[in-house]
Amino acid sequence: MTSTRGGHFPDKHGQADIAMSNILTSLEDSAFSCSCAKEMINGAIDGHLNDCSVRNLRTTLSDTTSNVKGPKKDPLPKEEEDFLKTVFQIILEDGIRKGRDVTQKVVDFHQPDELKAMLDLEIRDAPENHQGLIKYMKDAIKYSVRTSHPRFFNQLFSGQNSYALAGQWITETLNTSQYTFEVAPVFTIMENVVLHKMRDIVGYTGGDGIFCPGGSISNLYALNVARYRYMPDIKKTGLFGLPRLVVFTSKQSHYSIKKAASVLGIGTNNVVLVNCDDRGKMITSDLEAHILRVKAEGAVPFFVNCTSGTTVLGAYDPLDEVADICERHGLWMHVDAAWGGGVMMSQKYRASRMRGVERSDSITWNPHKMMGAGQQCSSFLLKHENLLQRCHEAKAKYLFQQDKFYDVSYDTGDKSIQCGRKVDVFKLWLMWKAKGNQGWQQDIDAVFDKTRYLVDKLKTREGFKLVLDDPECTNVCFWYIPPSLRGKEDEADYKDKLHQVAPKIKERMVLSGTMLVGYQPLGNKPNFFRQVFSSPVVTEEDLDFLLDEVERLGEDL
Repeated sequence: MTSTRGGHFPDKHGQADIAMSNILTSLEDSAFSCSCAKEMINGAIDGHLNDCSVRNLRTTLSDTTSNVKGPKKDPLPKEEEDFLKTVFQIILEDGIRKGRDVTQKVVDFHQPDELKAMLDLEIRDAPENHQGLIKYMKDAIKYSVRTSHPRFFNQLFSGQNSYALAGQWITETLNTSQYTFEVAPVFTIMENVVLHKMRDIVGYTGGDGIFCPGGSISNLYALNVARYRYMPDIKKTGLFGLPRLVVFTSKQSHYSIKKAASVLGIGTNNVVLVNCDDRGKMITSDLEAHILRVKAEGAVPFFVNCTSGTTVLGAYDPLDEVADICERHGLWMHVDAAWGGGVMMSQKYRASRMRGVERSDSITWNPHKMMGAGQQCSSFLLKHENLLQRCHEAKAKYLFQQDKFYDVSYDTGDKSIQCGRKVDVFKLWLMWKAKGNQGWQQDIDAVFDKTRYLVDKLKTREGFKLVLDDPECTNVCFWYIPPSLRGKEDEADYKDKLHQVAPKIKERMVLSGTMLVGYQPLGNKPNFFRQVFSSPVVTEEDLDFLLDEVERLGEDL
């Protein structure tokens, strides 16, 4: 091409190079705004920039021009960087390495008044220096319970997964809220994907779900959504004029069902406790008898809570039988699988424990328990679509605008009873990526296999007696019977004396710091130990130590 002045006009690629050069030069001018550059890009420089050049420039702008008017300054001052590096080393050494070290104490216990005197907890007017802050952090770790320790058996969570921990660090660093795509674009999409995967595993086709701050809140969601489905006007009119609504759950279910009934105005007197068999499983004939009785009284039964993995004995309610009853009477069937839901990842153990779960209306499933995803990671899943949204939405116009420029179906925050909501999905997603379904299955199989090892040991060891000879979950409940009580089972005060053994051993255990195991009574049974497995890193040596240590701490009682 020849210019009107007789020279050569640059070809299309040459014009593109000139245009690109002009834009980049302009970007160096602090008076030139990002919007001008974007306008030039969107116009494609009168067609002289090819698609590839436009994409490259857009990438350059997004990486380098978010604050083109600002001074060139490191946003992380060196003092803060050095502080964070020190903190990371403390986390790595004191929190993680020592936390997993079997030679370390599980807890360095002090009574509350002693601990308050040892820690500098006062909040002062003047700021404190980094050296002081670092000491406070080290003290906080030193006097906290090491829940990642291989001999921490105290709760329905334990262990520590490095991938989940990395996910938690990243979400804490990004410090966003899960309510809209606008402020959490990656995590809103990710939550949809992970919840869909979890519903597939349960056996739901379609449906919905949300991550909640713990299983108790997930169970509250279930009650609230179920009630709304039967009586949608309650959202506007409230409880006035409603019939007496009744909830059914087993006597060994989690106390959160009663709490939720209280919070929602259903009332704890309207929570019917269904009898359990000797293994802790709901007796379905008793359930149906209660339903018929409640109907005859003129009340309205609407909700049955099943438990998959009770807190103490680890019992799994017979889901298929309960589903038949719920279908017969038109009741919402919820499964509280906060603890035992992890077994759904195991082909070896799932069928015998959770057959019929796909017939439920909703389920609570806590990956931070048996699956070890880190506190907190609790999901509420249901097979009904749009019900969560209709039940909870308030349509706040300042947050959930419907005329946004993206797909607002990813603004999931109005499904929640919360406004701000922590990102709980990333640690689970990252852990799942690292393990795959195969890794989960291996982990779940491992904790169930270790359960069998401990049960077999307890059956043959003198001074120990199992509460259940064949536990369904990874809860192993047992009594330690000191020499002074052996052979005296027929004496009138035997149970009273045995009732005092576990608390005394637990006191000595905590003060020595060697391990932590929980204890509790159940019905008319005296106090017994409840050893729970949720960490696949527990070894047979750890379990042998458990029995030896209980015996050492209690043989003189």
